[in-house]
Amino acid sequence: MNFKNKELCKIRTITTFLSLSGDKKTWKPEIVRASQFCAGLSNVFLENGYIVQSVRIVTNPFGEYLNTESLESAKIDLQYLSNLLKSSDMAGIRVRFAIGEARTKSEIRLLPELVKEFGDLCNVCVNVDRDDFGVLNNELIRYSAEAVSHISKITPRGEGNFNFTVNFNCDPLIPYFPAGYHRKERGNCFVIGLETPDLLVHVLEDFNHRTDLNTHNDLFKGYYTVMSGALQYHISTIQNLIEQSCGDENFKFSGFDSSAAPSKKCSSMVEIYEQMGVEYFGASGTVEASSLLTNVFKSIKDIQLVGFSGLMLALTEDMGLAQGTIQSNFDIRSLLTYSAVCGIGLDTVPIPGDTSIDKISALMRDTGTMAYRLNKPLTVRVFPVPGLSAGDMTAFESDDLCNCAVLSVP
Repeated sequence: MNFKNKELCKIRTITTFLSLSGDKKTWKPEIVRASQFCAGLSNVFLENGYIVQSVRIVTNPFGEYLNTESLESAKIDLQYLSNLLKSSDMAGIRVRFAIGEARTKSEIRLLPELVKEFGDLCNVCVNVDRDDFGVLNNELIRYSAEAVSHISKITPRGEGNFNFTVNFNCDPLIPYFPAGYHRKERGNCFVIGLETPDLLVHVLEDFNHRTDLNTHNDLFKGYYTVMSGALQYHISTIQNLIEQSCGDENFKFSGFDSSAAPSKKCSSMVEIYEQMGVEYFGASGTVEASSLLTNVFKSIKDIQLVGFSGLMLALTEDMGLAQGTIQSNFDIRSLLTYSAVCGIGLDTVPIPGDTSIDKISALMRDTGTMAYRLNKPLTVRVFPVPGLSAGDMTAFESDDLCNCAVLSVP
């Protein structure tokens, strides 16, 4: 199979970013315009051999347009959006939606009930910054940890936390949910996110089959070259398609998130590590391989990179990583260590259902401290699973989630 085969590189998402106002009459034309734009661009990609997995809309902070005076008023506005997204006006496509960021205590306290009722419509994040002394805003962290705990108790199996994350040092225009958010001063724009584990496994297998190199340095140079070259080819090809087809001035192209973005329906990131000679993910050599992969994702030339553009280790969205928890190949401390040389932080990590607010907060502070100290975007999306302890198996029912062993929080 040639690395230029477009089936190896899927377009995980076309994500549009737009701003809504408090005037509900303006919501429909803005959202319909975005859905029509996404549908048109999807057709261009499909006609040229690329599979488009999803189209998404991310808004400015929801407090700028939803009526957040009460839980009921916020629910009324979200129901209006839900009806609009399901209407026949949406260019015949399903649009995933993120309501932007929560910025205050009162907004964060609305989230559990909104996530419970609206699920995948209510993808949302909190951005935590630092004070003048470099200390994280622990009030926001505490409110967020309380929301995580509350969501775990009121949604089936705690799965509602799939729709909520806490961001540290993350800029706008992340195309993946729920970390994506928008600021209206950036104007309407769009970003492309990819799914490339199949591509990376393929080029590494082919390289290992053909090579007679036997020194570690030469092998790692080879791994870097073939993976970077394959990614560069597809990203440049997709950018050319965008440049040739985008005549819509309503949405400005803002770049690519070059992350591999694994899912349970493609090759595992674990296979990539094994192809690079790491015995298993979590074994000695994992940090070095993680650093190399990060360099690969950052290597793309003549392209605007946005979002994470790094190594995603989404625990329960990756079959290999999920299996690794069952075999006790790594723990939460290991995942934090790997974040030091890659990204995304602690993503979709199941933890004991009785984990205290204090421990969840401390986990967030550790991750946030690394994000700012190392100047990289990191997030925390943890799933306290009701009734389960460390080592127990989850029983998630979401199509997006793999079942795995619950990790302890030290």
